Amino acid sequence: MTLRIDTLPNGFRVATETMPDLQSASIGVWVTAGGRNERVEQNGIAHFLEHMAFKGTARRSALQIAEEIEDVGGYLNAYTSREVTAYYARVLAADVPLALDVIADILRNPVFDPEEIEVERGVILQEIGQALDTPDDVIFDWLQEAAYPGQPLGRTILGPAERVQAFGKADLARFVEEHYGPGQMILSAAGAVDHDQIMRLAERLFGDMPSAAAPVVTDARFHGGERREIKELEQVHFALALQGPGYRDPAVYTAQVYATALGGGMSSRLFQEIREKRGLCYTIFAQAGAYDETGLMTIYAGTSAEQLGELAELTIDEIRRSADDMSEAEVARARAQMKAGMLMGLESPSNRAERTARMLSIWGRVPDMAEVVAHIDGVGRNDVCSFAATMAGKAEAALAVYGPRAAASAPGLQALRERLAA
Repeated sequence: MTLRIDTLPNGFRVATETMPDLQSASIGVWVTAGGRNERVEQNGIAHFLEHMAFKGTARRSALQIAEEIEDVGGYLNAYTSREVTAYYARVLAADVPLALDVIADILRNPVFDPEEIEVERGVILQEIGQALDTPDDVIFDWLQEAAYPGQPLGRTILGPAERVQAFGKADLARFVEEHYGPGQMILSAAGAVDHDQIMRLAERLFGDMPSAAAPVVTDARFHGGERREIKELEQVHFALALQGPGYRDPAVYTAQVYATALGGGMSSRLFQEIREKRGLCYTIFAQAGAYDETGLMTIYAGTSAEQLGELAELTIDEIRRSADDMSEAEVARARAQMKAGMLMGLESPSNRAERTARMLSIWGRVPDMAEVVAHIDGVGRNDVCSFAATMAGKAEAALAVYGPRAAASAPGLQALRERLAA
C-alpha cells in the first residue's frame, strides 16, 4: 500500500492510497461540515444540501448524473453526519477521471432548481417520517438531544419537518458559501489509483477555488437529561449514555476497548448476562462514539415494558462491576476484536478512502496501522478498570426511552444515577 498526501495552494487536500491488486477505486470528497455546523435556523440544511447535489448542475441534469456513473457500472452516493458530509463513487480504474469530474461538478456547480427543491423536500420529509417510524433509529437522536440539549451537536441530522419545509435556494447557497471552502475539503481515493493523475485532476477541478477561513465551531458540553416518549410498540427501546473522551483524547482507545468488552459482541458482559443468562432482550450492545472535543459511551437494548426495570438495573450493575472484576482475558478479547475489525475493514478501498479522509480531518495526518495497533495493544486491564470506575462515577448521564405506557413505571434517570453511584 502506498499512501501519498498533497495540498493545493488554496488548502484543498488530496490523499491517495494505491492497492496494487485491485481493478477498481473508491474516490470521494469529504467536507468537514455537518449537522453540528448549522445554526438553529439551519438545522437539517447540511443533509438537504447533500440531497440536492444530485438534482442537477450547470452541466448535467439529475438523470445525466446518475446515467454517467451507471453507464460505466459505477456507484455514486453521499451521506451527512454531525461533523462531515461525504460525496463518493466506486468505479473501475479507467473511470476514475469521470467519477471525479462528476463529484466536482455536483459540489461546485449545483443549480438548486426550485422545482427540484420541492421534489427533494418531499423526499426528505418522507425520510423524517420513516425515521420516526423506526424506533431503534430515532431513539439515538433523542439520546443525543438529551446529552447535548440546546446545542448543535444535540440536534438531529435530518432536522425538524418545519425547518425542512422552509428551506429555499438562498439557504442552500448560503451554507455552501459558509462551509464548502477548499480548506474544508479532502479528496481521498483508494484502490487502483495513480496519485499524480489525481493531483492533475484535482488542480484542474478544484485549484481555482478561492481560499477561505475555516468557520468557528462551538465546543459542545455534555449535560445529560432524560426523554421518554410513549407509543404502543411491541417493545420498549432503552438507550443510556455517559460522557466519553473525544477522538483527540488518548483515552479514546481505552473507551473503545471497554465498550467492546462491556457490550461489543456475543461474548461481552451485557450480552451474556442480560440476553444469554436471563433472556431479557434480543438486542443489547455498548459502543464508544467520539467527536472533536467530547464523546458518548452508549448502551442500547430493546425489551418488553415489564422487563425494562430489571434490564436497566442489571445494565447499571454491570457498569459498576466491570470497574472491579474485568479480567485480563476479557480485555485481550476486546483488543483482538477491535484489531480484527479494523484490519478486515481496511481490505475495502471504500473503507480505506473513508479512514484516510477522517484521519486527515481529525489530526492533519494519517496514522499507520502499526501506530494504531500499538495504541490498542497498549490498553491493559488496569486502564480498562480505571476507565470503568470513571464511567461509574459520572455525575451526569443521558437516558432515552421509547415504548408503551407500561414502561413509564421503570426507573428513571435519577434512580439509575443513584444506583450507579452506590
